[in-house]
Amino acid sequence: MSRLDDLEAQSIFILREAFARLRRIGLLWSLGKDSNVMIWIARKAFFGRVPFPVLHVDTGKKFPEMYAFRERYAAEWNLDLKVEPCPPVETVDPTLPPAARSAARKTEGLKLALAKYGFDGLIAGIRRDEEPTRAKERVFSLRGVEGRWDVRDQAPEFWDHFNAAPPSGAHMRIHPILHWTELDIWRYTKREGLPIISLYLARNGKRYRSLGDTDITFPHASDAASIDDIIAELEATTIPERAGRAMDHEAEDAFERLRVTGYL
Repeated sequence: MSRLDDLEAQSIFILREAFARLRRIGLLWSLGKDSNVMIWIARKAFFGRVPFPVLHVDTGKKFPEMYAFRERYAAEWNLDLKVEPCPPVETVDPTLPPAARSAARKTEGLKLALAKYGFDGLIAGIRRDEEPTRAKERVFSLRGVEGRWDVRDQAPEFWDHFNAAPPSGAHMRIHPILHWTELDIWRYTKREGLPIISLYLARNGKRYRSLGDTDITFPHASDAASIDDIIAELEATTIPERAGRAMDHEAEDAFERLRVTGYL
């Protein structure tokens, strides 16, 4: 098996474990490259369909290209799409730096969605290589009441034995692509012929590596006009993937504070 075959097989195993062992699960769709790969793999895992809701916690500040992508592929992939709005920024912890506070609206929106739909498992497309706090995650990660994450109290995961039994009032976050890298995502996207949002390709000498809200996400200098170009660029770059995310340049502990309180 190739590396991509091995990664795909492990992700399919994780998705099927979650579906079999949890009562009601949903898949979080951020509309970016990682969650698009995750939906594609979920369709493979369940023979062409995603048998659980796909949830977009919407800040209302995504790029127009992202919303167009959502509407097109929710229909083409026959997804049970749930779109849940986020509360206003005034409801968010005022001690957070500005960009982190804006991003934290998703945490509050997610809490409302959990209460509304009664999920005991949420599938999220995060990767360990993306950001140091995410590197501390487990594949099946317990979230307590109010979605809180205790990074210092996580169950070990030996030989693919996962804790999938959240207590009442808690839920599990399931991370099927935690073991992938950014390069893996793009190589798999190329191999599978996945559709992508055009913002990932260079326009006027700039492109986005990571997509978030329009006011806190910025492009970087690039001439990568195709997926092959993106792969070549990533093989040579030393620039972090999230360099274009404003909150990653704020207080050193801002991202971990968000994650501990339930951020994606």
